[in-house]
Amino acid sequence: MSFGLAHCNFSLRGNESEEDQKFVKHLASDLQVPFFVTHFDTLGYVNKNKVSVQIAARELRYQWFNELLETKEYDFMATAHHLDDSLETFIINLSRGTGIDGLTGIPEKINKIVRPLLTFSRDEILAFAEDQGISWREDSSNEEIKYLRNKIRHQIVPPLKELHPTFLENFKTTQHYLEDTALMLQNHIKSVIDELFVPYQNGYKIETISLIALQPTDAYLHAIFSEYGFTAWGDILDLLTAMSGKEIRSRTHRLIKDRKYLLLQEIQDSDRTDDEINIAEELAEPPVNLKIESVQDIEEKNNTILYVDKETLNHKLTVRKWKKGDYFYPLGMDGKKKVAKFFKDEKMDTVAKENQWILCCGEKIVWIIGRRADDRFKITSKTKKILKVTVEE
Repeated sequence: MSFGLAHCNFSLRGNESEEDQKFVKHLASDLQVPFFVTHFDTLGYVNKNKVSVQIAARELRYQWFNELLETKEYDFMATAHHLDDSLETFIINLSRGTGIDGLTGIPEKINKIVRPLLTFSRDEILAFAEDQGISWREDSSNEEIKYLRNKIRHQIVPPLKELHPTFLENFKTTQHYLEDTALMLQNHIKSVIDELFVPYQNGYKIETISLIALQPTDAYLHAIFSEYGFTAWGDILDLLTAMSGKEIRSRTHRLIKDRKYLLLQEIQDSDRTDDEINIAEELAEPPVNLKIESVQDIEEKNNTILYVDKETLNHKLTVRKWKKGDYFYPLGMDGKKKVAKFFKDEKMDTVAKENQWILCCGEKIVWIIGRRADDRFKITSKTKKILKVTVEE
């Protein structure tokens, strides 16, 4: 088995930081394995990102770990977190208020980051090191109780261990029960999602009455929508009874109220909602595939086919999304109609309207694609040339 040693120098403790780096470098040399090191401007990162030193160090090291895994093609990155670390994390999360996931401690594995020592206490690891003659270095900052974790480590955990001689082992057992409970909850929520989430418009639609029936509703909303980045459970609860069209957003997704449903959609970084696209151009990813051909007669008819009088087309054809103020002359009706009113009459929801493409000739709407043609371009007894437009998969 091949492995290497990776060391982060956070440049926070002067000469002590440099000595830590030398120690790991010498160990790598003794073991005859590759040594990887990086230096961070930790305080600069703190000032730039407005985070604590602990958060900065964590974000910096895991970002670098993942870069090493990718560039050096290692299978895993192992860290030395132990059982005491997991207890401290449990207490930190407990003090801040958390759900069951926050009480399961430090995970043994996340993607390619593994923590093989989590079942062992700090005392057990130190006893093994002494027995095997293994030397180590202590980080002096671990003694400073100005940090929350250190305060818990030195002032809260020792009295807890005094309460019962096997406190840490009991905690490990409790943590195992919590992990099992979290897994059962995860499986249950997955079955709820599979039952309630109906694929729709590259997202999902969920019946509001089904969500309201889940009790306790707040807890279910948290479990169902947290993976999509939502945290304002009160807002989601209000959305269940809000008027159609209202929406809330996380950083990655949005929830839209539409009559009896919530529509869940991923937020797209780039969306050609306003671009006008010449359908004659060769597009790598056309928004809608249209086949245009001249025909002699009207053949099959369905909502994916449009026949128009070619001589009525006095501008090039384009496709675009609808815009506020758009109007057209619906085929078979007298007079014009606003596209927004047509959408309302068709009972189209917000997502369907946003995804609706329109075929235009110049400024005029020729076809609300797949839904309604414009009367101005229809085939008549005077038509000499017929153009057939087909929506292709």
